[in-house]
Amino acid sequence: MTEKIIRFNDVYICAESFGEINNPTILLIMGATASMIYWEEEFCKRLSNQGFHIIRYDNRDVGKSITYEYGHPEYTFEDLADDAIQVLDAYKVDKAHIVGMSMGGIITQIIALKHPSRILTISLIMTSNFDSSLPQKDSKVTEALSELKIRNWQNKDEVVEYFIKKSKVLIGSKHIFDEEKIRRLNEEEFDRASNLQSMENHGLIKGWGSYLSRTNEINAPTLVIHGTDDTIIPYEHGIHLSEVIPNAVLVTLEGTGHELHHNDWDEIINAISKHAAN
Repeated sequence: MTEKIIRFNDVYICAESFGEINNPTILLIMGATASMIYWEEEFCKRLSNQGFHIIRYDNRDVGKSITYEYGHPEYTFEDLADDAIQVLDAYKVDKAHIVGMSMGGIITQIIALKHPSRILTISLIMTSNFDSSLPQKDSKVTEALSELKIRNWQNKDEVVEYFIKKSKVLIGSKHIFDEEKIRRLNEEEFDRASNLQSMENHGLIKGWGSYLSRTNEINAPTLVIHGTDDTIIPYEHGIHLSEVIPNAVLVTLEGTGHELHHNDWDEIINAISKHAAN
């Protein structure tokens, strides 16, 4: 397990791997505003113990990867999909199982359409192709999140409290909110980020529409995992993905919100492992 900086063109991406490199590779792609540490170390090790080589990495504008001026991301979703391929190249991986959470699931769908020869399977967690017929996120959640503001991005206590409040909004009805764990994770996020405010650039990235309108053309074996209490990307989005992608399999997490909750890890890891082994 070692972090490394991957450099290509004028970009650098921070990545980390777990497990035996000769095992089949699973590439984990995290969602908007979150670095790779939200694929927690224990989660990665447990997945690796199923017989896989695991890679997690920081998308642009989070963690230790390249950041851009706040409000001006100089890249598109297509660039983020190409970054994933650069990460695979750096580890000399020809084909991989790709797992994407939320925004990471958008990137995964684009990879499946743009780089099909590099994919063994895909797993889409709490994500969507944002078909216009699907329900919007819960208005109460939009309201609650809009009230959360960070005045001073250098103030660790303020930033960590903001993240804790945000996490509370995302959790489903099934799980008890583990504030101590969320605090620890977000303190680490604060400490390792090279420019924390840049994470907000993820809300400004363009260039996914032309790909996500073609989700039905994905021919990689697809697993869809979605929580019934997801208020950011409602459960109907997961159902839709499982119906529009040929032969996709849907795993439903009852009472789970927009989260990778520790209590769901066994079910998620088992589902991904089984899907990748077929």
